[in-house]
Amino acid sequence: MSQRDKTRQSAVIVIPTYNEAGTIGLMLEYLCTKTFPLLLKKWDIKILVVDGSSPDGTGNIVESVAKKYPNIYLYKETSKDGIGAAYLKGFKYAIEELKADFVFEFDGDFQHPPECIPVMLEAVDDGYDYVIGSRKIKGGSNPKGWGFKRVFFSEVGGLSARFILFFPFKNFFKVTDPTTGLKVTRVKSFLDRLDLNYSHLLTKSFGYKLQLLFETLKMGAKFKEIPLEFKVRDAGESKIEPQTAKDILIVALKLRWFDDFTQKFLKFGIIGGVGFIINVLGAKIFKNIFIRPDSNLSLLNGLCNAAASELAIISNFIWNNLWTFAKEKITSVNVLFSKFLTFNLSSIITGIIIPSVCIAIFTSLFGDYLFLYQVIAIFGLTIPLNWFVYNKFIWRKKP
Repeated sequence: MSQRDKTRQSAVIVIPTYNEAGTIGLMLEYLCTKTFPLLLKKWDIKILVVDGSSPDGTGNIVESVAKKYPNIYLYKETSKDGIGAAYLKGFKYAIEELKADFVFEFDGDFQHPPECIPVMLEAVDDGYDYVIGSRKIKGGSNPKGWGFKRVFFSEVGGLSARFILFFPFKNFFKVTDPTTGLKVTRVKSFLDRLDLNYSHLLTKSFGYKLQLLFETLKMGAKFKEIPLEFKVRDAGESKIEPQTAKDILIVALKLRWFDDFTQKFLKFGIIGGVGFIINVLGAKIFKNIFIRPDSNLSLLNGLCNAAASELAIISNFIWNNLWTFAKEKITSVNVLFSKFLTFNLSSIITGIIIPSVCIAIFTSLFGDYLFLYQVIAIFGLTIPLNWFVYNKFIWRKKP
């Protein structure tokens, strides 16, 4: 290997195929003669075709073209396990056997324009870890030949998946096309940390795209979208299946439901619900005990809520430490005491002073509707503030 080869980064274009005899040869020739020559000064580029034992002879065509271009490799699947599995098999081979620095997900039927490859490599050369082609940004588009039904399901399905996976966080605004299949991923610290055992995939169908996207972004990949003018398939067998829309929706829901953040927030919500019951019942009990005919209702409601809130605070701290934040559980007695004081102080502000003042003001302005005011104060103020404080200060993960 020359010194120049040692300094070049390696990119592997992974192309899964099944009955692509009509297009794969043309694609390989195009990439090797028109796309790659402009990139070879900076990149060592290889093509890895993962063929699912196509009965139309796709694999034979790849082997024939590979005799002409030594940078073409064929991986023959011994079992057909779905397109997501094909990609993961290709990723593993690209990393272990071809020593890839970056790996592309690419179609072999010209629906992904080869002209996107240099643009994506330029982006990763600028420091991006994960670059995808988007049909939704300026310069990107769906094929003009698509009918209304296909466009409708693509748009609605993509937006639904995007909402389920990312709302209300920053990736909801950054990822415009979560169902795209054109991507390039940095191997170091990202693809090499991905579980490449395809048995972990939630689906054998197209929902795999969401899973790989979600898992890679969760690793903190520096992300960029480039415009993708998605083309109409002229030949070969489409990989889109009738249940694709349903599959994508189910995978999106599973990913969000089983995500660590979601599970933690659900536990936080359950414990907060128990605390809410303690707060409401406690305030009612205290009010029944201390109310007098000449009581100042504004002051009494505020004080009763404050006393009940302290009981809820103690319950919340104990159960959040044991259940919600079990991975960050505080076990040291000294730290536990210190954290409880911090927790209690913050909760006094977010769970007692702020809501109690609001309840007193609401009572003074609108009358004695204690339960309604508690709902507004607890769900509108206390819960969001507590979630922030718990994660950032009380049970903050150590670097």
